[in-house]
Amino acid sequence: IVALVIVTGCAASSGLKPTASLEEVLAEQQSEQANKIKDFNRALFSSVSSAPSYSDYLIGPGDLLTVTVFEAPELNTEARVSARGFITLPLLGPVEIKGLTSSEAEKKIENLYKERYLRNPHVTIFIKEQYAAKVTILGSVNKPGTYDYPSRQRLLDVLAMAGGLSEKAGDIVQVRRKVEGKERPEVYIIDMQQLIKEGKAELNIPIQGGDVVFVPEAGTVYVDGAVRKPGVYPIKGKMTVYEAIVAAGGLSNVADESSIKLVRTDKSGKREVIEISLNDIQNNRARELVLHDKDIVYVETNQLEALFYGLRLNFGMGLVGIGYTPPHQR
Repeated sequence: IVALVIVTGCAASSGLKPTASLEEVLAEQQSEQANKIKDFNRALFSSVSSAPSYSDYLIGPGDLLTVTVFEAPELNTEARVSARGFITLPLLGPVEIKGLTSSEAEKKIENLYKERYLRNPHVTIFIKEQYAAKVTILGSVNKPGTYDYPSRQRLLDVLAMAGGLSEKAGDIVQVRRKVEGKERPEVYIIDMQQLIKEGKAELNIPIQGGDVVFVPEAGTVYVDGAVRKPGVYPIKGKMTVYEAIVAAGGLSNVADESSIKLVRTDKSGKREVIEISLNDIQNNRARELVLHDKDIVYVETNQLEALFYGLRLNFGMGLVGIGYTPPHQR
């Protein structure tokens, strides 16, 4: 009984020591994130389209065009694209060409003249004055800003134009697009892991002039206590407490399943501690509780289990003794 009391005292006083300081874990996580972004940018730059040619130029409002019809010089004209995307041509009247490339506009005008007036017309368009559209790239990219957007490109092309992703970038990219006649913009959410790592090319969506591309920072959660791999983990989607524990290797053998704490700091700096049990998680009572950036999930240690899990018999020199090794050292 005396020996048992002494061992219990040792267990209570030593407890489970942290595997690393928060600063060390954060430094390691930052290094892993930096390597991840380097690999991602390497894949991004190797996936972008070749440099756009002049024929890829997207015609937009304000552009001044010279339209030449070789078979009928009297139809040659100079016209500025209206705010609604039309130019006015002899015989044809208003023709919508907004959002077309130069070559696409040439073919459209050729077909319109062919249908009504000319047998086999050849049309060329010279862009005398450019009023290029803009695309804005914000957030965790190396060169955020507003860029001229003279040609049709896709998401990876414009991310490369902004120098690729920064080390703080998350896995999600938002594309916001104004739609004529709608008060609110359309928002496209792109999972870059699926696009780059899994090769889902359909996610490399075409970008339009006026789009805003936003790359949020990666959210993180710190998981500590009686888990197998304490550390900082990225928040993916609507990540739950259970998913964070799984990311940290699951509960250790000495975890107190009835005492899992979620520590959260609100905008005013006030710290809130929410206690959850494994039973709450399994019964979906904690299903609505999703993680926020910089949350801390801490799993308490069951001291009695830690004691008996750490007990061992020592044999030597004909003697039998009882020793204790803290579970984190086994």
